[in-house]
Amino acid sequence: MIHSIGWKLRYGCLAGIILFSSSIILNAQEQQPSRSGPNQGFRRQSLVIDINARVFTDEQEVIWHADERRMAIPGSPVSFRLVGSNVVVAVQFTPFIRRQGNILVAQGQIWVENPGRGVSYYTLVQTIPMDFNEPLYFFPLGASNSSIEIVLTVNPYSDSDIANLPENE
Repeated sequence: MIHSIGWKLRYGCLAGIILFSSSIILNAQEQQPSRSGPNQGFRRQSLVIDINARVFTDEQEVIWHADERRMAIPGSPVSFRLVGSNVVVAVQFTPFIRRQGNILVAQGQIWVENPGRGVSYYTLVQTIPMDFNEPLYFFPLGASNSSIEIVLTVNPYSDSDIANLPENE
């Protein structure tokens, strides 16, 4: 008798777990970000990050640039990747809104191919104090080698930002 109750209890728990996990999956699918902007719960917290990336020659002439606008929730990273013929820069920018002052955490991985020396790999983590609507300059290869420059501007989300977000946001 005790043996059959344990068996029924196990199958009952298994059925409950399956139902619970399927409802989580369905709920997660329904809450995917859409072109209409963040859902009502996140709207007050959302931020818009404008990213302007440029690559310069030794003579400081711009040879490549990209402008992007991304939506972010504080504490969630926004990824940006720059791929060139001899360099790959993969960066994640994570904004944090704090009472003591807002910060942006930049985490990067850089691969640079040097002729005759092979590929070099660098990592970085920087914490940058941040104010809204103030440009933040980020040099993935270091300030002394400023051939790559990424300028970020972070602002609170507003409904007018929906029209300027990319399709996949």
